[in-house]
Amino acid sequence: MAIVHNTTLTPSKLELLTSWLPTRPWYSGGAGGPRLAKAGGFRLDDPAGAVGIEFMVVTDTSADYLVPLTYRGAPLAGAESALIGTMEHGVLGPRWAYDGCQDPVAVAQLVALIEGRVQAQAQSLSDTPDRNVTRSYTGAGPLAEVTGAVDDSEATVLGTAQGSSLRLHRVLRPTDDDAIPPDAIGHVSGTWRQADGTLARAVFVIVRPRS
Repeated sequence: MAIVHNTTLTPSKLELLTSWLPTRPWYSGGAGGPRLAKAGGFRLDDPAGAVGIEFMVVTDTSADYLVPLTYRGAPLAGAESALIGTMEHGVLGPRWAYDGCQDPVAVAQLVALIEGRVQAQAQSLSDTPDRNVTRSYTGAGPLAEVTGAVDDSEATVLGTAQGSSLRLHRVLRPTDDDAIPPDAIGHVSGTWRQADGTLARAVFVIVRPRS
């Protein structure tokens, strides 16, 4: 299990996201830039123990956003377009932060979560499962290799070699697990705390079969 260090990050994750979010096609904020607060999320463990993986929910005056992040001790080759920024970690030293939808380690562990091979972990505690995260998978076989990531106005769509797709909702709207589309063969749902303090739940990821 990954260890969550109680230490400093310079700049902070929210400071990095304040610069990065306005460059995304799914960001709907207006003038003045983001005013972000961390509102929830969960972690996944890298089996090799080298990459930090976090699915962070942040609130803004415009909307609530899901931002998968990875943290690495060295640059990821060929992933310059996915780089969000660099930070200095009080224990681990320099860290390169990437958009998790374009990091193969994060994508592989997301697939493992959907299929039930791994468990979501608490965002701020070591060795503690997050029981608020639910998942399902009813496909006939394992999801094939995930390739590519395409953004639209509200989501990032990841395709698989077998033709199915994983739609990760970047803009979150409170619903419940009953909002899973009838044609879905898999999902991940989670919770976060809205700006008014209300606990909200939404579907984070939907898996659909080949159309």
